[in-house]
Amino acid sequence: MFKATLNQAHKDGCLQVDLSRRLTSIKSAETHRNFLTIEELNSLVKAPCKDSLLKRAALFSALTGLRHCDIIKLVWAELEYIDGNGYFIKFTQQKTGNIETMPISEQAFGLLGERKEPTDKIFQGLAYSAYYNKQLYQWIGAAGITKDITFHCFRHTFATLQLSNGTDIYTVSKNAGPPGSETNADLCKNH
Repeated sequence: MFKATLNQAHKDGCLQVDLSRRLTSIKSAETHRNFLTIEELNSLVKAPCKDSLLKRAALFSALTGLRHCDIIKLVWAELEYIDGNGYFIKFTQQKTGNIETMPISEQAFGLLGERKEPTDKIFQGLAYSAYYNKQLYQWIGAAGITKDITFHCFRHTFATLQLSNGTDIYTVSKNAGPPGSETNADLCKNH
């Protein structure tokens, strides 16, 4: 980012010399992305969670690949049923601003609860906070899972399980939305 800033400053005439050409890029470290197995997801379904809203939202993320920030802003008007095709969510991704249409399973639909007014949020009251993180860790522990699992890991779980069950990578990446700066605080802080 620093190199890009220097390059842009040169293009804008703020710097007479393009200092970005003199710098060597820093290689990003390889990261390990935790995910849950089917068995672990089933353990979570059975395990008690003090906050049922958090439990439903996390499992919904594992079944859809949606980011926490996109789940928080989902409203009932974005849910659609098409005869013969099932349920779909049509929403604007917070990260990209793109409108996406995503099929969801009956199982995912079952986590949404009772339908309310079109402008009401589906997961009303869900937030990103230390309180929710604590509830998440306690729920994961109650399920006997020892991995370091964050809410964002449910999104990784969706992608990993899709790939391991034969879904092609293009379809998985299209359904999960673009990769990249998923931890960018300005775009989507709610992992």
